[in-house]
Amino acid sequence: MATKFSRAAPSSRYRRLVEQYQLMHLQGETHLGIPPEQTFPGESLPKEAARIKRLIKLTGARTILDYGAGKGQQYLPFRIADEDERTEYPDIRSYWGVDEIRCYDPGYRPFTALPSGKFDGVICTDVLEHCPEEDVPWILGELFGYANSFVYANVACFPARKRLPSGGNAHCTIKPVRWWEEQIEGPARAQPQLRYEIRLAYIKADELKEKLLRRV
Repeated sequence: MATKFSRAAPSSRYRRLVEQYQLMHLQGETHLGIPPEQTFPGESLPKEAARIKRLIKLTGARTILDYGAGKGQQYLPFRIADEDERTEYPDIRSYWGVDEIRCYDPGYRPFTALPSGKFDGVICTDVLEHCPEEDVPWILGELFGYANSFVYANVACFPARKRLPSGGNAHCTIKPVRWWEEQIEGPARAQPQLRYEIRLAYIKADELKEKLLRRV
C-alpha cells in the first residue's frame, strides 16, 4: 500500500495522537483513573521477553532498539527467570545478554530523540495499533529499516480499555489480521535478509487467538 506520508511528513492525525500520548504520560489515563506512573510504563514487554530472547540467541544480536518503549520501566531491575536454563536474572538486559538497549517513544519526552544508525534487533510491543492507519506503512518501513538482524512485534486487533484524553479508543487502528498481513508484506519483502516474528492477536467467538507471521 503506497502512502503519501513519511517520517519527514507524517499525517496531521499522527501529530495529534503524539500530543495525546504525551498528555497521557503526564496526566495518566483519567477515564479509568490510572495514574501517570502506571500509564504506558512498558509492562507489555516482559511477557514477550522469552520469545525475543530466542531471536537474540538465533541471530547473535548485541544491540536492541525498543521502538515505542513507553516509560521504559521494563528495563528497571527486577528478577526474571529463564525456565529453560533454570536461572534467574536481575533485569531483562542481563536475561537477553545484550550490550545495549535503546528506547524510543515519541509520546514520552525522555525518549523522543529519533535513533540514528542501526540495531541488531528491533522490537515493538503493543505499539502499532496505537498508530494512525495512514502512517502504518512508513512506520513499518522504519521498523525494518533500523534492523540488521531481526524484527519482533505484536499487534492487538481489538479495542483497548484505555481511552485518549479526547475520548477516542487508545487503539486507533483496529484492523483484521489480513489487513496487517498486507501491510507487513511490503517492508518484509524489501529486507529479505531480516528475520522477523509478528504476532497478531484477535478475538473470535469471545476467545483470544493469535496468528504468527514469521521468517526465521
